[in-house]
Amino acid sequence: MFERDGYVEARIVDIAEESKVAVGSFYTHFDGKDDLLATLVHDATVVMLEPGLPARARRQTDPVAVIEATNRAYIESYAEHAGLMRVLEQAAAVDDRFRAIREQRASAFHDRNVRAIRRLQRAGLADPSLDPVLAAAALSGMVSRLAYGALSAGLFEATTAHLDAAATRLWANPLQHTS
Repeated sequence: MFERDGYVEARIVDIAEESKVAVGSFYTHFDGKDDLLATLVHDATVVMLEPGLPARARRQTDPVAVIEATNRAYIESYAEHAGLMRVLEQAAAVDDRFRAIREQRASAFHDRNVRAIRRLQRAGLADPSLDPVLAAAALSGMVSRLAYGALSAGLFEATTAHLDAAATRLWANPLQHTS
């Protein structure tokens, strides 16, 4: 319902009817449509933040291969939740609760990427002169907006494979150590 009607136009009556539950039953589980959407976004964020890389990727010692596997998992997961991510953007524009949820979500991805860049720098595999906080902000925002533009907003067409390849190259190139 959210994906079809948008956050603003989605109605609890329609959500309950589509789910084949009584409106009262809906309220047994949620205080309103905002609680339902917050739950859906939370569940999707957990999956997208820790997409479960294949064991082969977790054992990888090549940092570019790890970046590629991580980007692929994120973009594939984003593709599965693209409609929900579009609704989150809409809700964040009109509701402070969802603006905060969107900011918390972005912060979780940013923090994960700061840790990854610092690990690469400590291992001598990334440019030590890069500020990991700023690099993570730029790279996280780039991948997020790339996925949103292609998969949620339809601003341009690209397959998940093309998005993964572009994101990986753009992630890996600035991290390279230049002596």
